Amino acid sequence: MPDKYTATWVSHSSIGDFLECPRAYYLKNVYKDPHSGHKITIMTPSLALGHVVHTVLESLSVLPANERITMDLLPKFRKEWETVSGKKGGFLDINHEYRFKKRGEDMLQRVYDNPGPLINLAVKLKQDLLQYWISEEDEIILCGKIDWMEYFKEKDAVHIMDFKTGQNRSNNSLQLPIYYLLAVNCQNRTVAKASYWYLALDDNLTEVELPNLELAHKKVLDIARQIKLARQLKKFSCPKNGCRACEPFEKIIKGEGELIGVGSFNRDIYILPQQEINEKTEDIIL
Repeated sequence: MPDKYTATWVSHSSIGDFLECPRAYYLKNVYKDPHSGHKITIMTPSLALGHVVHTVLESLSVLPANERITMDLLPKFRKEWETVSGKKGGFLDINHEYRFKKRGEDMLQRVYDNPGPLINLAVKLKQDLLQYWISEEDEIILCGKIDWMEYFKEKDAVHIMDFKTGQNRSNNSLQLPIYYLLAVNCQNRTVAKASYWYLALDDNLTEVELPNLELAHKKVLDIARQIKLARQLKKFSCPKNGCRACEPFEKIIKGEGELIGVGSFNRDIYILPQQEINEKTEDIIL
C-alpha cells in the first residue's frame, strides 16, 4: 500500500476550491506563511456561525437517542458562541454579531422543536475524519466528515445527512457523490438514503436521490487526478486573473489582513474588512 503521508489528499471542500479557482485551492490548501510555516484561513461571520451550530449538533451525536433533545440547546450554543465572539468571528460590531447569533439560535430552536431523525438510532464512527484510498495506483486519498448517519436497524442500513446553515438552497453536484463514496467505503452498512437539512429554512429534511456509485467514483477521481497533476507541476493559475475566491487570500499575503490567532491543525486565522467578503456566497456545509 502507498504511503498515506506522501499521498494526495482530496475532500469535498478542497475539490470545490480547485474547481472554483486553482489559485484559491493553492492558497487555502498548499501555501504556507514563510514566517510561521502555517497554512492560512480567513474567518468570516458565516464560517463562525456554521462552526458553532455544527459543534452543538455534533455534541448530540455521542448521546443515547433518548437523551439527545432532553435539554434546551440554546445554553450550549451561547457558551460555544463565546469562542467566536467579536473579532474572533470576523464581526464588525455588536449589532452585526447579534444578527448572526440570532440566526444560530433560531436554527437550534428549530432542531429542538422538530428533532426529526436526530432522536432515532444513529451510527457514530470512531474515525472522525473518514478516509480511504480512492486510487492506490494514483496514490490519492478521499477524505471527509459526514454530519450524521441515522441507523435503520431493520435493514442494517444508514441514512446520511448533511446540515446546511446558509440562507439559500444550494445544489452542489459533487457534495453528495463524495459523501456517498465515503459512507460506502468507510463503514459496512448499506446506504439507504441521503438528505440535506436546511436549518435556516425548513423544519424537515430534504431527501435527495443517491448517485450512481461507479459514476461518482469516476467523476471524483478524474478531478482528484487533475489536482494531483497541478500539485506536481506547481501550476495554480486563476482563470480570471483574480476572482472572489482567491483575491481575499491575496490580500492576506500582501499584509492587508489581521491575524487573530492559530486554529486547529496549526492554521493562522485572519480577518479582513467584512465588506470585502461576499456573504451571499458563503453557504456553509456541515
